[in-house]
Amino acid sequence: MKHIHIIGIGGTFMGGIAAIAKEAGYRVTGCDAKMYPPMSTQLASLGIDVMEGFDAAQLMNYPADMYVIGNVASRGMPVVEAILNQGLPYTSGPQWLAEHVLQSHWVLAVAGTHGKTTTASMLAWVLEDAGLAPGFLIGGVPENFHVSARLPQADQQSGMVASSLSTDKGRCRQGFFVIEADEYDTAFFDKRSKFVHYRPRTALLNNLEYDHADIFPDLAAIETQFHHLVRTIPSEGLIVSNGQSEALARVLDRGCWTPVENFGEANDWLVGAVNQQGGFDVLFQHQVVGHVEWDLLGDHNRMNALAVIAAARHVGIEVRASCAALGRFQNVKRRMEIKGVVSGITVYDDFAHHPTAIATTIAGLRQKIGSGRIVAVLEPRSNTMKLGTMKAALPNSLAQADEIYCYAGGVDWDVHAALHELGAKVHVDTDFDVLVAKIVAAAQPGDQILVMSNGGFQGIHQKILLGLAQKF
Repeated sequence: MKHIHIIGIGGTFMGGIAAIAKEAGYRVTGCDAKMYPPMSTQLASLGIDVMEGFDAAQLMNYPADMYVIGNVASRGMPVVEAILNQGLPYTSGPQWLAEHVLQSHWVLAVAGTHGKTTTASMLAWVLEDAGLAPGFLIGGVPENFHVSARLPQADQQSGMVASSLSTDKGRCRQGFFVIEADEYDTAFFDKRSKFVHYRPRTALLNNLEYDHADIFPDLAAIETQFHHLVRTIPSEGLIVSNGQSEALARVLDRGCWTPVENFGEANDWLVGAVNQQGGFDVLFQHQVVGHVEWDLLGDHNRMNALAVIAAARHVGIEVRASCAALGRFQNVKRRMEIKGVVSGITVYDDFAHHPTAIATTIAGLRQKIGSGRIVAVLEPRSNTMKLGTMKAALPNSLAQADEIYCYAGGVDWDVHAALHELGAKVHVDTDFDVLVAKIVAAAQPGDQILVMSNGGFQGIHQKILLGLAQKF
């Protein structure tokens, strides 16, 4: 048994690597600054020893064979300096995964600014439902699986995928692996995007907008990284790309050596008729080829479904089988997850933190409830939001909400000024407890309280629910 110690184990990606390594028989330990669900509970359930902090003394307690360093780590951190000074073996999370897991599998990678977690979860579930028992590493916890990562189960059962779905052109490998392919940089010593390590055979390019202002100067820089990904996809593979994205079109125009199927445009995959419950027809080359009945909200999720159906078809799963599987998809924790209901007031938790994601999340809820009151609660927590790079887009993204509460603690720009055009429905506070009290005081039976943050938000959901229980 080899021992790996993971620096930054609390993130969804590095925590997923921990789970996979543990399943593969490694001894796994790690450290991070803070831990919160769902990763803290997942690691605890796996019996993985985690310490808080980045001090150098931990190297004495955890003398590992390899130190796997996440991109939360930087030069100057005591543990990083000690690893370098002592000449200890280290690698990045994506490189470790590529070398020890992905190289023997058919990789299906889901990339894009928005929707990676939901789409990767959908894809993993469709493959699971088809009996392919895929491995996966996803930046969230799909309700269909209750874990964020695992090895391909076909490896453990038979050593080879027991299916005739994917035998053409020698493509049948030891199982399928679905990965959420992030464009964020790999580590302090490897500034390439994570996804260039994954070498997928099937790649989903969901969308592409400017984000990660802390590491990318502009959209063109991100497009360059996406083209680096495109360069790694084999000519016998498949790219499933959002045909409505001008940025992705520019990426592919730089050079593409792989067949492309577009979704959301007339020549390939389209959403057809949509019913009142959100079910929809699936069209391929102008013909109805399937129908999805499910509970997910919004046009963006229907687009996600098209991409998944196209990718699953590439590995041999019939369209109608994919549609049926999507009807049994249970979504992902922190994606419109209902945290509780008090006196007809529903409190949701959602990961939305980019203006486009905020807008589509609110629009999906609006489509579901009609004219009911939506109370949007936002924490601008991501690096891009903290820098204020997207502040001009925030008013439009929040416009469909009836009341807006924004926590401005830790934000250096004037949130109230940025949202002033939305008028009296905007409430901004730097005092967390005051913000919670205002939300509870203003809440009315029938309200939909939509909390949006990419962090734990100080447990605001339970605090709101407790306050509502005391009020009503």
